[in-house]
Amino acid sequence: MKDDWDAGRRTSPGGCRSDHRKDYRRVADVVAGEIGAGLLRPGDRLPPQREFARRHGIADSTAARVYRELARRGLTVGEVGRGTFVRAAAPLAAPALTEPATGRVDLELNYPEAPGQSALLAEALGPLLRPDALAEALRPSGASGPPALRESAADLLARGGWRPDPARILFAGNGRQALTAAVTALVPPGGRLGVEELTYPVVKAVAARLGITLVPLAMDDAGLLPEAVADAHAAAPLHALYVQPRLHNPLSCSMPAPRVESLAEVLGRLGIPAIEDAVWAFLRDDLPPLAARAPERTVLIDSLSKRVAPGLTLGYAVAPDDLAAGIATALRSGGWTPARFAVEAADRWQRAGAVRELVAAKQREAAVRQEIAGRCLAGFAVRSEPYSYHCWWRLPRPWRADTFVAAAARHGIGVVPAGAFAVGPRTPAAVRLALASPPPDVLAHALTTLAGLARSAPEEPGES
Repeated sequence: MKDDWDAGRRTSPGGCRSDHRKDYRRVADVVAGEIGAGLLRPGDRLPPQREFARRHGIADSTAARVYRELARRGLTVGEVGRGTFVRAAAPLAAPALTEPATGRVDLELNYPEAPGQSALLAEALGPLLRPDALAEALRPSGASGPPALRESAADLLARGGWRPDPARILFAGNGRQALTAAVTALVPPGGRLGVEELTYPVVKAVAARLGITLVPLAMDDAGLLPEAVADAHAAAPLHALYVQPRLHNPLSCSMPAPRVESLAEVLGRLGIPAIEDAVWAFLRDDLPPLAARAPERTVLIDSLSKRVAPGLTLGYAVAPDDLAAGIATALRSGGWTPARFAVEAADRWQRAGAVRELVAAKQREAAVRQEIAGRCLAGFAVRSEPYSYHCWWRLPRPWRADTFVAAAARHGIGVVPAGAFAVGPRTPAAVRLALASPPPDVLAHALTTLAGLARSAPEEPGES
């Protein structure tokens, strides 16, 4: 906006109202310097070219060349009918796979993105930036939110023929905060929380912070064994269960329907509440959640960041009536209620169909990346599902997870060892590969490099 530009001009060390002889590239250098110094920020609008020319004492034609030069350098973007804006910094080039590594390929964290997602989100968000709508969106927000926003959230969370009761939806700042609030509300300090023997690492950190004992529960290729829940509860009562029935992280498995039914029966018979982590379940939107089978026993946790964009933080908790008050209290006391702007943005993206488009695009992209992984790691003990962004790789002997992770790091590739997910004494010789972050060609190169590494022998201590 004009004020943005004027503020930048007043504080700019290179402010130059020069004569008509000034070279357009020198003027562009000044503007580029202001962008680099943060005096002009992404989204700021530059003045119209005639006004720019007057301020700098240059010809209109020179101002036009300055604007073209800034666009050529990738610093600005022109929008028909709106003007010229400072653009966000371009992403860094993909790192090279060399040894010693000059860059790093991230197969540790998953940040799924879809082509064109920023433009799609911006279009749906436009009406929210009107002054009256923005004023409403910047008001404080509680955990419950207005009824209309809960209705929209219910549509966003619906899958597999299941749609949550909007009255049971609570909002959190992000998925981790929703999870922490649920654990806080259901498990007292010193209490016992049943978890799959390989589980989401954040749960381990939450339990340590709250003084909660994690009880590892046996799994097979289809996920958690319901009888393991019953056996653990018989040994000493469980206060709650944390489970990932769909696209388990790190194993990527999804429980078949009979297993979900059996688990729901065990929870009901023993009176154990469950916390269902559904953050990745949008990739299998054909499958209903455990919450559909045990609605009075299950708190479903979800979030926006994987489904929409990694920089967005909004969490959801779908809670039974008798548990909702405790979770809402935990959200408020922890300072974990959301920003109203995020809730309003999610509502507009949902109603505009942007979320549905992004989910479909990310399902397609996950299938592409799984095809790359299957091709590059053919012959190894790798398990996953076609719509997952994770792979679980049981390493060939004599590799151990820690030595393989260290060897991969020497090639500039980050992977996660099984120990990060293990609860209890058993830690398999395995690693989790996150497939979402690198470009497809870099992903293929990295996986091919890891396959070659796995076929070699580990270096002995002291070898170079």
